[in-house]
Amino acid sequence: MIVQHGDYEIDTDLSRVQFDQVHAWLASSYWSPGISREKVEKAVANSSLVVCAYRDGEQAAYLRIISDKTTFAWVCDVFVGEAHRKKGLAKAMVKFAIGHPDYQGLRRWVLATKDAHAVYAECGFAPVPFPERWMAHFPAS
Repeated sequence: MIVQHGDYEIDTDLSRVQFDQVHAWLASSYWSPGISREKVEKAVANSSLVVCAYRDGEQAAYLRIISDKTTFAWVCDVFVGEAHRKKGLAKAMVKFAIGHPDYQGLRRWVLATKDAHAVYAECGFAPVPFPERWMAHFPAS
């Protein structure tokens, strides 16, 4: 499934994912520093949806969705390459995922961000109601 966003193609075709680029982005991110390429590839293979943006065959951005496609979806690993920022790609890709036919009727979409709250607010995200109900488990690696 491909849609246009200006000069960019937003696509879900896993055969187009440029793993060298995606691994470099995620390994340098604040949320998964040093992640191995093997884990990046395994995450892609086990995600319910991967959305990428391309310009002239070059991968410009990446995100993935973890979901049961029935009640819940988590938007994660959103990364836009530096040369492609400020073009609305993250917002376009999130809106693409939310509007995807396989993800209609969900009760909840979630994500976590350190610094892009305004971008996601434009996609309909808001602070989690009742944050005291949410918990996390961080097993020793």
